[in-house]
Amino acid sequence: MEHTFPEPAQQQVWETVVALNAAWTFGDPDALSEYFHPRMVAITPVDRERRLGAERCIAGWKGFREATHIHRFDVTEPVVEVFGEAAVVSYYYDMSFDMNGQTINTGGRDLFFLVREAGRWWVVADQFSPYPPS
Repeated sequence: MEHTFPEPAQQQVWETVVALNAAWTFGDPDALSEYFHPRMVAITPVDRERRLGAERCIAGWKGFREATHIHRFDVTEPVVEVFGEAAVVSYYYDMSFDMNGQTINTGGRDLFFLVREAGRWWVVADQFSPYPPS
């Protein structure tokens, strides 16, 4: 997930996203509380309803992690746009994990919205989805 952006704010935003992805994929998913805003909203491909609040979002990411063994999570083509105290991050991902006795290889798109509060960046929204069928 190494990538360097020209503007310091872009780099700070990107480092936040890299750190939160490291936490849920290979670290401690409970550490997402350091990155997910208390009023975060998430739209996922497996939930019919929105996930509202950091607690529900963390529970979802943690549940996935506990139900799987992740082999890899690779990110490509990140885009970071900063708008004052707000930022949008988008990238493509490829991952491989074991679930229910099967190895699943998948890829898709992720879109984060962040805000800067009290001198740090917080994720306030995430929407991710697999690539559409070819």
